Amino acid sequence: MNRFYTLGVFFLTLAFLTSCNQGKSERQNNKGQEEWVQLFNGEDLTGWTPKIRYYELGDNHGNTFRVEEGMIKVRYDEGYDTFDERFGHLFFEEEFSHYQLRVEYRFVGEQCPGAPGWAYRNSGLMLHGQTPESMELDQDFPTSIEMQLLGSDSLVQRTNMNVCTPGTNIVMDGQLILDHCVNSSSDFCFGDEWYTALVEVRGNEVIRHIINGDTVLEYNQPQLDERDGTYARLIELNGGDKMLSKGTISLQSEGHPIDFRKVEIKLLKE
Repeated sequence: MNRFYTLGVFFLTLAFLTSCNQGKSERQNNKGQEEWVQLFNGEDLTGWTPKIRYYELGDNHGNTFRVEEGMIKVRYDEGYDTFDERFGHLFFEEEFSHYQLRVEYRFVGEQCPGAPGWAYRNSGLMLHGQTPESMELDQDFPTSIEMQLLGSDSLVQRTNMNVCTPGTNIVMDGQLILDHCVNSSSDFCFGDEWYTALVEVRGNEVIRHIINGDTVLEYNQPQLDERDGTYARLIELNGGDKMLSKGTISLQSEGHPIDFRKVEIKLLKE
């Protein structure tokens, strides 16, 4: 073989490997520089896994979570004659600790028949959640911290971006909060308009709900709830510590159609 040809192949290979390493280094540097990273690619559910109550992990019953028109859509027009408490969650494949999560969303259409009244124009972002593999087949919600996404209209008016605590507790103003949900100080969000929800999570220190630049709710020390049936199993999986410093992120299917056109994260320095 011609030695100049061999040298050419060598240098092309070296250039390719160098380019790959530089690309990886740039991605790592971008994360270190606290830049926004898209978790949804706008084309399909790559990186995301559904867990719907009563169905095996990965079974996207009724095509509940689908990608159309560049959006993640939650729908109930296939396989849902009635909702029948089939709450669902779409889990991202990684766990996170210190970050800001930002989504653009809107409620559309009518609530699925049989869905509970409290779930009208109701969805959420589940934070510091358990892994979907650790959920029971008939478990309704992952043990997590939920930032609620709530819409208002002529039938119901309520603040947006409240917090709920399935299987967990939080601390506010130095007091352990045992109530399941706590309201924020936000305005009502009417209609089928697009809204941007932002949550800042700093491990076990603090979680802030932010809308239009205003912090409408802040709390501390998210932790497992000893009263919950998942406590014994999850505290063992958490290394014996009931305090939550990291976990999964998931989007909720709670009975009302909703669209997500952007899901992005900014990693924060610990």
